[in-house]
Amino acid sequence: MFGFSLACCSPSSLLPCSPGGMCCRDCLRAGLRFRKSRLHPGPVTACLRSREQALVLGVIVHDVNELTEKLFPIVEAMQKHFSAGSGTYYSDSIFFLSVAMHRIMPKEITQIIQVDLDLKYKTNIRDLFDEFDNFPEGAVIGIAREMQPVYRHTFWQYRRENPQTKVGEPPPDGLPGFNSGVLLLNLEAMRQSKLYNQLLEPTMVQKLTEKYHFKGHLGDQDFFTMVGMEHPELFHVLDCTWNRQLCTWWRDHGYSDVFDQYFQCEGEVKIYHGNCNTPIPED
Repeated sequence: MFGFSLACCSPSSLLPCSPGGMCCRDCLRAGLRFRKSRLHPGPVTACLRSREQALVLGVIVHDVNELTEKLFPIVEAMQKHFSAGSGTYYSDSIFFLSVAMHRIMPKEITQIIQVDLDLKYKTNIRDLFDEFDNFPEGAVIGIAREMQPVYRHTFWQYRRENPQTKVGEPPPDGLPGFNSGVLLLNLEAMRQSKLYNQLLEPTMVQKLTEKYHFKGHLGDQDFFTMVGMEHPELFHVLDCTWNRQLCTWWRDHGYSDVFDQYFQCEGEVKIYHGNCNTPIPED
C-alpha cells in the first residue's frame, strides 16, 4: 500500500493544466521522476486536460466539486473569513481543501505534498519528501514563510493594539505568515491531532479572526497563517529555498522601506514560485 502522494492544484473543477500546460507538465515530471526512483512509491495526484490523459499516465484525477461537497461546513467557514468575496479567484473552494485533506484522502495515504502550478523545480521532488522526517513533535504541516509584508498589512489593527507583537514582523525573529504554494501535509498527524481538528471548527475560526481582527483573501494560506500565530507548534517551517517566491507587488504598494527584510532568501533555490504572474528565471 502507498503512503505518499503529490498533488498539483489549479482553480477548476477537474484540475486541468494551466494555459499551455507548462506548469502542470513540470509538476507531473517532478512526480513521475519521484515515483520512478522507487523510494516511497505512491500515486501522483494531479491536474490534467482529461481523464483519458490521466489513465495513460497512471495519474489520479479528483473532481473538486465532489471533494468540496464532503467538506462544505469547513469550506463555507473558511470562505467567509479568508476570501475577497463570492466569485473571486481565491473564493474558489480548491483554495480551502488543503486544511482538511486528511478527511477526504484514503487512510492509506499518510503524507502528501500539495503544490501550486506556478512553480519551477530545480531539484528532485523526492528531496522535499525527506522534509517530513524533520517535523518536530506535534507538527502536522510543513510550509514556508511568506516573503512579502502582506500580513504586516493584514494584521495592521492587531499590530496597532499590540505594538510589541512579533505578528507580521519579518524573519528571522518575526512572524511574517505563511505561503501555501508548497505544502507538506502529514495526513496521519493531522488525523491524530486533537488541537488541529478543533481549530477547524467554525466557532474556533470565528474566535481567532475576532482576536486578530483578521480578514484575508488568500484562502488556506490565511488560515494557516492565523493558526500559526496562535499555535506555531503545529507547523514545520520550510527553508525559503523550497518556496522561493518572486512576487514583489508589496514593494510598490507602501512597503518599500521594509520589503527586503521579508524578500531576502539565502541559499541555492530548490523551487521557484512565480506568484502573482511573476516570470521565473530561465536556466
